[in-house]
Amino acid sequence: MKLALVIRLLAAGLVLLLPITPCLAEAAVGKTSADSPMMSSEDLNAISERIRQTGAKMRADLKQARARLEAQKAEQEAVRIQQAKREASIQARAQQEASMQAEARKRQASLEAQRTQDAQKQAQQQADLKRQEALAKAQAKAEKQAARDRAAQALLAARQSSGVRAFAEAP
Repeated sequence: MKLALVIRLLAAGLVLLLPITPCLAEAAVGKTSADSPMMSSEDLNAISERIRQTGAKMRADLKQARARLEAQKAEQEAVRIQQAKREASIQARAQQEASMQAEARKRQASLEAQRTQDAQKQAQQQADLKRQEALAKAQAKAEKQAARDRAAQALLAARQSSGVRAFAEAP
């Protein structure tokens, strides 16, 4: 935009200086405007043609500058879009990795909890088994003692009922 403004100001300055320049040149040579005849139509046509050519050149330059500016803007926009896509891809990849890591941690925690639960269950089963074995041993011991007690009572009862002493002293 600043380039266009500068070009317009330069063109306006050139247009304003064109009619003054011949007058200054004549004044420098010593001619006055009263001494010189009016400008001929050829001179006016030449000046007009030069102004048209200058205007056309300025328009072409301005058009080229606009085209360059638009191309530069389009290139910058393409780079920005590409960068945004790249960043979005990186962010999506990072998010996917984080999700996968979270899922792996969750699976690991689940496996660890399952292992702990299995270990507790196995420890409980072993404790139950030991308790049952201890009860079985105690019960067997109690039954054995009860059997001994019954045998002793039976022996005592048998001694008392026979009346004869089985192990009496010999006369």
